[in-house]
Amino acid sequence: MLRIERSAWVLVVSSALIQIVIFPLLNLYVLSWVAVAPLLIALVRAQPPKTLQLEGRRQLLPASPAQAFLLAYGCGCLWYAGSCYWVYNTMKQYGGISPAGAAGLLILFCLYLALYHGLFGVILGLVAKSSVRAALVLSPVVWVAVELARTRVSGFPWDLLGITQVDNVPLARIARVTGVYGVSFEIMVVNAAFAAAFVARQSRRRSMLMAALMAAFVLESARWVPLPAIPADHSALLVQENIPVLESNDWTASYFETTLADLSRISQSVPPAEHRHPDLVVWPESPAPFYNENPLFRTGLTQIARSAQAWIVVGMITTEKKEGKSGNPTLFNSAGLVSPKGEWKGRYDKVHLVPFGEYVPWKNLLGFAGGLTQEVGDFSAGSARHPLEAGDEKLGTFICYESIFPDEIRQFANQGAQVFVNISNDGWYGDSGAYAQHLRQARMRALEDDRWLLRATNTGVTADIDPFGRVVAKVPRKVRTVLPAPYSLNLETTFYTRHGDWLAYACAIITMGAMLVAITPAKARSIA
Repeated sequence: MLRIERSAWVLVVSSALIQIVIFPLLNLYVLSWVAVAPLLIALVRAQPPKTLQLEGRRQLLPASPAQAFLLAYGCGCLWYAGSCYWVYNTMKQYGGISPAGAAGLLILFCLYLALYHGLFGVILGLVAKSSVRAALVLSPVVWVAVELARTRVSGFPWDLLGITQVDNVPLARIARVTGVYGVSFEIMVVNAAFAAAFVARQSRRRSMLMAALMAAFVLESARWVPLPAIPADHSALLVQENIPVLESNDWTASYFETTLADLSRISQSVPPAEHRHPDLVVWPESPAPFYNENPLFRTGLTQIARSAQAWIVVGMITTEKKEGKSGNPTLFNSAGLVSPKGEWKGRYDKVHLVPFGEYVPWKNLLGFAGGLTQEVGDFSAGSARHPLEAGDEKLGTFICYESIFPDEIRQFANQGAQVFVNISNDGWYGDSGAYAQHLRQARMRALEDDRWLLRATNTGVTADIDPFGRVVAKVPRKVRTVLPAPYSLNLETTFYTRHGDWLAYACAIITMGAMLVAITPAKARSIA
């Protein structure tokens, strides 16, 4: 196997660094249009030339499939390390894992998920053997197919490329038809155009580069198109609890009662004159031991609902013990619903749990990582995504990590949810970029399904998000406070809500077809 040119590795590192900075906290989203282009150039210009001179210049050759895997895999490892570095601190601080163990888990995390970048490289390497042009043309299709695989196979669609353009509402509204994958596709088309310009003949390079620059400018400038405010005729009160993550023995009876009393007080605060009386009060997912069977907790919420004359959605831990069976009860991470009369009317149990956070996969092999579940519990998954019915309102209520899964959230709207409620505890992330990355992904769910999103978090960002994905109001992080949040109800469904990830699956089918053609010998293709 021929060696890989050093310039290809330089391009790979450049691409990884740019892919890191386009997401929060740095948030240099404008660079998304060129973030993957260096990687594409590296894949189609990786090997030394067989002939040193071609038209007076040194012509590099495409990477072999094995080389393409190494290049893209290296890019993926660097990108995950730079974007998801917070995994280390979460595991170390809250998982009871040593610094060396936490570092090891982060490395394994990056090595595993970077396989998807590697898959992207292999596929383009196979196609490029026959045609560099075909590889670049297919790159947006392959990228989306790999994003779908990352979502469906590994269950970690964190920071899909299209998320970078959530503030570019006129452009991002294609997500109402295609989901976030359509935005990723748009971005990759421009990246492919930039890559094509740099590998084209010298005589065509300038015109192609200008065309790519113009396309990026036009698409990015949509960000500054003024959009109207969306009317809101309902109001919610979002509670930001700001409860620290404590050891179980730190939760004394006195501390529990004081915390519950303070949260009760702010939950019944009089809204400002410009806000109507809240129809809904939302408490977030939190590290507090709020168990559904705790009489003090249930009585407190009942009194708040009666006093506020509002429906309450509250994060809690549900325990269930099967009749006639001994042993530990089953735990669920839940959202409870209390009526204005103080009656407990419904419950949603989190369906998509966080691996290593709410359960340990493959416990026999990875038992050493069980410390984190000792902090937050070893939960069981819920079985349905039905909206909670708060009188005439249907609330699509989902918990924390679930907000990053577009196809799962659309199911709430498809089953009649008129407004989304996202309760979360982002305190596990600390001050890393994860809390801001998480917020952006939640905002895309509002845009995809054309729903208001009421997002109550333990430490922030607690926000009111309109159907354009815009943050209408928010409160500062790490303070105990409430946010009056206007919203309205919507019964209409978007094309994406009704049909899901059709574009991503179409890209997957095209990608598999391209791979089949690429691995079929030319003689066999000509006979066919």
